[in-house]
Amino acid sequence: MAGKVFAIDFGTSSLKIYRKDEGVIFNEKNIIAISDNKKICAIGDDAFEMYGKAPDNFSVTYPVKNGVIADIQNMLSLLNTAFSKISEKSGKITGADIIVASPTDITEVEKRAFFDLAASSCAKPKRVRVVEKPIANAVGAGLDVLNANGVMIVDIGADTTEISIVSLGGIVLSKLVRIGGNKFDDSIISNVRKTNNLIIGNKTAETIKKKLAYASDPQHDSLKVFGRNVMSGLPTEAEITTEFVYETLAENLHVIADAVHMILEKTPPEIAADIIDNGIYVTGGSANIRNIDKLFEKETELNVNIVPDPENTAVNGLGKMLEDPDKYDPLILSLRHTFYGG
Repeated sequence: MAGKVFAIDFGTSSLKIYRKDEGVIFNEKNIIAISDNKKICAIGDDAFEMYGKAPDNFSVTYPVKNGVIADIQNMLSLLNTAFSKISEKSGKITGADIIVASPTDITEVEKRAFFDLAASSCAKPKRVRVVEKPIANAVGAGLDVLNANGVMIVDIGADTTEISIVSLGGIVLSKLVRIGGNKFDDSIISNVRKTNNLIIGNKTAETIKKKLAYASDPQHDSLKVFGRNVMSGLPTEAEITTEFVYETLAENLHVIADAVHMILEKTPPEIAADIIDNGIYVTGGSANIRNIDKLFEKETELNVNIVPDPENTAVNGLGKMLEDPDKYDPLILSLRHTFYGG
């Protein structure tokens, strides 16, 4: 049965699947391309290459938005195609045991959708369980979530930032802020158009963010980018600097820092003492923004730890749960939002 135990992280930006004893076996963009005859043309990284370039008769979309499943049918098609790829390489996967990660600060219906997707997939699982994502992140960060030592996790994802206080295997406090990496990209697109009269795409904005973004103390650097001139409509180029990107992202980053501050104000005193000792743990793709730890340290006066490999913290945490069931199964089973398949 070990070969048929999977963990799934339905991220807004990426879909990640972990297989027991093998590690992460699928890690691609959570995007699907469908033609007008409803045929699936591509999923994952292949579909991402088509994003912004496909003709009108193609629909290239992300089924997960703001951390929840916005398009269940396309997400199911994408998941089934991913499982089919896995089956072609590794053999039969039906009758699997699956755990999936779900955000905390969403409705019960939205949480149930994660369970229903896995249960309805071509893997035909015998059992599906749902783990709250902050728990998976804490385990993936190497923290002991089973003891009484409280920890704060700040997960800056693609569409949302989830700020959570975890203790004794449960969520003490949680807040979902609708700001993430995509919002940063949108701000860059808007400001480049306003300042340089240049229209750029999402991929270009993401490249700018990865190469030039600083949350604090920006070091001077620049990047030439290409786009379409607003006035002439012709392709042209512009030079973007780190200072420009820093000013563009500052407001959104401070909104996240203010939310962290707000959660700290509501934290029980005993847990607050633990956070003072342990610091804050930051994960998610945008944890890679340079000096984001310095920004949070300045705003909170606490130590800030950037989790290694922050994009994959949740799926790695789910993987640890699969690899050590004696330790983590009781934790999963005791969760308030666990569902069971039949």
